[in-house]
Amino acid sequence: MTRVKKGVHALKRRRSILKQTKGFRHGRSTKERQAKEAILHAGNYSFAHRKDKKSHNRKLWNIKINAGARELGTTYSKLIDNLKKKNVLLDRKILADFAEHHPATFAKVLEAVK
Repeated sequence: MTRVKKGVHALKRRRSILKQTKGFRHGRSTKERQAKEAILHAGNYSFAHRKDKKSHNRKLWNIKINAGARELGTTYSKLIDNLKKKNVLLDRKILADFAEHHPATFAKVLEAVK
């Protein structure tokens, strides 16, 4: 059986790891062992925070909707309640965008559900 030297594959793996840690601080971007550990932690954090990002965005949308609604004399909870009663199918992301960037449209939506 022929002898297989692993130099090519080891170098490829090392380059791949160091490429993924480019921009990390200190030895985590240059030393293979530290880089490997940094990648493992980064992967765990990114997995967990992909879930957290959804709830964070929803909280942010609620704040924007509430701010826009209070400028027009109502509250977030009353607005959402009226939207549900009138069967208006606008989600919070769209409402927050209207409140922040298109206040006239947001005011029309608010008038429609009053």
